[in-house]
Amino acid sequence: MSTTMTIHLDSELKQGLDQLAEATHRSKSFLAVEALRDFVELNEWQVQEIKSALTEADNGDFASDNAVLNTLNKWGVNGS
Repeated sequence: MSTTMTIHLDSELKQGLDQLAEATHRSKSFLAVEALRDFVELNEWQVQEIKSALTEADNGDFASDNAVLNTLNKWGVNGS
């Protein structure tokens, strides 16, 4: 199932979309849907990772001082 949505693009973005559609032989609609799909998937992933990190923090699940220092030393950063 699909639905229609109207968006307003500035002229520079529309011109870029027009050129990309012509170069790739894809419709502007196809390219816009693909771009939105990628954007939504990325942001859903980021939000989920943030929620997971907050849950870990709420549970007190932190790296120990030694673990942090070992990681810093591994990368050649003076952590002291």
